[in-house]
Amino acid sequence: MAEQAHVLVVANRTAGSEELLSALRERADRGPARFHLLVPATARGPARAMDPGSGHDGAEHDLDAALERIRALGLEVDGEVGDPDPVAAVSDSAHAGSYDEVIVSTLPKHLSKWLKLDAARKVAHATGLPVTHVEAHSKTASV
Repeated sequence: MAEQAHVLVVANRTAGSEELLSALRERADRGPARFHLLVPATARGPARAMDPGSGHDGAEHDLDAALERIRALGLEVDGEVGDPDPVAAVSDSAHAGSYDEVIVSTLPKHLSKWLKLDAARKVAHATGLPVTHVEAHSKTASV
């Protein structure tokens, strides 16, 4: 029996998207895997300018809704809210746990701040792990 892979999944507003859920199903179909969903506490909208640290509640909501949807697929998953900076959040989580690969889920290119920051490449560099990028066209189906 193949050893179970530990996959770090990084998503924010796309945490419950159909595209990410599909990617997780596909990954699980390739071999035994357990997932750890990391949702950076990135502030959104007008709050971002007033209080950059205000993203925790939104991230917690996204995390809870996404965990429920992922578990409904029969997948093994836990999760946490992390640093507002996605690369810092991944670095923190990677140092605290042991992962075999990373899945980074972003909004489409014209909307994604993470893509503008080249987050997927930076995550690969910071962790030394293989990174799969999933571009979600729906922000989330969980709200």
